[in-house]
Amino acid sequence: MNRRDIIAIGGSMGAVDAIRQLCRDLPADFAATMFIVVHVGADGQNLLADIFDAQSPISISTAVDGERFQRGHGYVAPADHHLLVIDDVVRLGRGPRENLARPAVDPLFRSVGISFGPRTIAVVLSGLLNDGAAGVADVKRCGGITVVQNPADAVAAEMPWGALRATDIDYRSPLSEMAALLVKLAAEEPGPAVEIPADIRAEVEIALGRHVGTDIIAQLGDPVPLSCPACGGVLSQVRRGPPLRFRCQVGHSYTAETLENEKEGSVDEALRVALRIMEERAVLTEKMAEDARRSGRAAAAGSYDERVNESRSYADILRRAIDKSARKT
Repeated sequence: MNRRDIIAIGGSMGAVDAIRQLCRDLPADFAATMFIVVHVGADGQNLLADIFDAQSPISISTAVDGERFQRGHGYVAPADHHLLVIDDVVRLGRGPRENLARPAVDPLFRSVGISFGPRTIAVVLSGLLNDGAAGVADVKRCGGITVVQNPADAVAAEMPWGALRATDIDYRSPLSEMAALLVKLAAEEPGPAVEIPADIRAEVEIALGRHVGTDIIAQLGDPVPLSCPACGGVLSQVRRGPPLRFRCQVGHSYTAETLENEKEGSVDEALRVALRIMEERAVLTEKMAEDARRSGRAAAAGSYDERVNESRSYADILRRAIDKSARKT
């Protein structure tokens, strides 16, 4: 008899400790399969599986491309690879980063959604920004069940809140009660199968690393006058939502919140570069004024002095803008 036996878990800041507790609270006879994505750097040492396994009554390992998954086992995404599940096979994708991350949570959620539909349970834990929000909404579209850590209970509440805003979440649970909830849900019969939307399948193909053409992106969204922070290409606004989302022609994907955060960092960097240029211009022009005075060129010295004052005025404006941006963060 079918059960809701496929559990996909995602998080970032604060999620490692949350998953350790969740694993520790599971029973030894837990028969569901867990797939876990935590944002890690591209040069990560793939130690998370060992950390989780040490606390867990069920075995947890780093996912290997092409392996057939086992019931009652957990699989953790390795560094710099999207963790995907296609039917009964684990796949590691080298597709473009999503929300600046690889592995990202959204591709995992989409892949289990299209492969297992109502057998899927998607879990969003503590984390910054809102990776996972689009994926958890896609799991709902595929007939799956969704669970979010109570934002008040999370170290970083942004990912749980993002998921709650993206779709009608089935369960909002404190971490202390989540293992018991998953045991209960995993023992239930799944709902009826639903037709899997083609656009979700297309995004899973992108995460796998398949060719991304203009025709594929055109199926997902419409071009907008925004550029991709990663490659500089034109972004297209993804039609389905929430959350508001964008993809470029290469396939990089961003929620609006992630894109805004990245653009804000770029603006701050540009302001600091402009400030440095203005300060150096003021110093250089001041030296030119001094040289003109020593040479008896009073008119030229006066002109240089005006340019010094102008550069310092612009520098003050830039400095105030940087200070204002810093106070916002």
